[in-house]
Amino acid sequence: MNRPAAIYARVSSDRQRENHTIASQTAALTEYAQTHGYNVPPDWVFQDEGYSGAILVRPGLEALRDLAAEGQIAAVLVYSPDRLSRKYAYQILLSEELSRCGVELIFLKAPAGATPEDQLLVQFQGMIAEYERTQIAERCRRGKRHMAQRGGVNVLSGAPYGYRYVKKSDTSTAFYEIIEAEAKVVRMVYEIYTQQRLSINAIARLLNERGIPTRTGGSRWERSTVWAMLRNPAYCGTACYGKTELRPRQRITRPLRQRKGIPSRDSANHERPRSEWIQIPVPALVSEEMFALAQEQLEMNKKHSPRRTAEPTLLQGVLVCEQCGYGLYRCSTRTSRHKLHYYRCLGSDGYRRLRGPVCMNRPIRQDYLDQLVWNEIIRLLDDPALIQSEIDRRRAIAQNTDPFRRRQQELRREQVRIEKNSERLVTAYQEGLVTLSQLRQRMPALQKQTRAIESELRSLDIAAVDEARYLQLAESLAAFRSKLRARANTLDIAVRQQILRLVVKEVLVGTDTITLRHSIPIPQSGPGSIGPTVTPSSVTGSNSGPGYLLRSGSQLASVGDLHYAYDLWVNAWRRKQDRGCVIVVRYADDIVMGFEQKTTAQQFLEELRERLGKFGLSFHPEKTRLIRFGRFAAEDRGDRGGMKAGDV
Repeated sequence: MNRPAAIYARVSSDRQRENHTIASQTAALTEYAQTHGYNVPPDWVFQDEGYSGAILVRPGLEALRDLAAEGQIAAVLVYSPDRLSRKYAYQILLSEELSRCGVELIFLKAPAGATPEDQLLVQFQGMIAEYERTQIAERCRRGKRHMAQRGGVNVLSGAPYGYRYVKKSDTSTAFYEIIEAEAKVVRMVYEIYTQQRLSINAIARLLNERGIPTRTGGSRWERSTVWAMLRNPAYCGTACYGKTELRPRQRITRPLRQRKGIPSRDSANHERPRSEWIQIPVPALVSEEMFALAQEQLEMNKKHSPRRTAEPTLLQGVLVCEQCGYGLYRCSTRTSRHKLHYYRCLGSDGYRRLRGPVCMNRPIRQDYLDQLVWNEIIRLLDDPALIQSEIDRRRAIAQNTDPFRRRQQELRREQVRIEKNSERLVTAYQEGLVTLSQLRQRMPALQKQTRAIESELRSLDIAAVDEARYLQLAESLAAFRSKLRARANTLDIAVRQQILRLVVKEVLVGTDTITLRHSIPIPQSGPGSIGPTVTPSSVTGSNSGPGYLLRSGSQLASVGDLHYAYDLWVNAWRRKQDRGCVIVVRYADDIVMGFEQKTTAQQFLEELRERLGKFGLSFHPEKTRLIRFGRFAAEDRGDRGGMKAGDV
């Protein structure tokens, strides 16, 4: 009687799949099953095409293991041990698992005996297969790296949107061919993102509304596709090899938590440092300046993204504490008349850290600081000598550095070489050295390369025109300054943000200074200064005393200080520590509190002294005391011999 059995076959590469090597394995195993009395139904022939032998998560292997666990088969037929797995440990694991299920594992290209010598030989084959896999992977990696360093496009395998990958032939190497229809879409995306400042989601929605087809022919553009397009350096003429690498997974994401923290693979793609990328020249679709603007905009969006902003502010995302380096966020407090907004350092919040606050920088009024910085930006942009010097400097850099000249020269040389090859082929045909069929076979590849080079040269010419337009726009900045001067106080917050972020990199908030770091170089005011430092006197006019307009009250604690140092803390203290009735009355920095028990009042006084010390505040020695209070306070003082009101 025929014994039930299953067949497993595997190939790891697409080339093996195209050459039908897996069919040869299945045919040999089927013939073996027929000659040795095994019954293999068609549904029990499991194949994994294009799966590496270094992993266990394979569809065919999973189905085979489930079938063995159900006890429906008596044997598993595999062509060789390396087809089951390329790792010796995985071979032993699968062999023991099948043995526990009562399934015999048979290799067609391995010893059939069960002696210790035969088992030792199978183990040696598993170790050699693992060594062979590692050796092949290392040789492929070194070969691809060497080819990338020589500028070979074939290591990239495919081409992004806007290009067509032309495979290597007998007469030409692999290259990227520009698809003009898709190239126009790429240029449009970069122009919209860098000039109109639309978000990635808005660009994807615009492409979907216009019905522009994707690379696969669909009409649905995703945000991730637009994001990858804006980050791909191939569009500025330098495709990169080795941008990512496999490393152990560093964090457990939400999908992994839903699977109880068990990842399907213990590795993930991580971006390598840009210094390790290998650049390969390809035809450019956008200029290097436009690509650099897109990268700068992507970095700025990480800080200035409006998706979590309930009410935008002028200095959102640019404020940095000079003491601790943390950012500042907006908070608010209420007075008897209106609501005040402050910028507060994240490091001064004690509840965010176990050991309390790490910074003692005080909150700063939002309305005063916004107006101060905006006035300073208007003053910088309204200085014609300063702006003209910056325009001259950038014009000199643009004229002296030509990033396209080298690439253009390379393309010209390649164009001459292809023209000579075409002339040689025609001459060989005229002399009878090449047949007409051979000429027809070789000429299309050369013509395709010629069209690709001409398209890239046109792209470089367009980039040069864009640069000339940029210089013309820079020269007309005087008209922009006049319009800005006239509308400086009527612009909405979104336009002000856009102007400020084009000029200011960050605003450093110190104890007594506000420092603006911007992109317009000005004469240094002192050794080691980074940007213009605004002192309190420049804000308050002629008043150069200790009063600080941005933090109102020179000798009194600001409303924002006491709100966080006292109000919020005392409410939490009352819920946790008080024993009895507690009355709280505060006006500015004068506080009166009533307690039902003397011990509670003493405990509160000591804890409040420690709390205020963290903010650089202290009690007034002549105004702070414990007094008895109530209907019988005067009689008690008389009974004790006329004690003072401050005695308890």
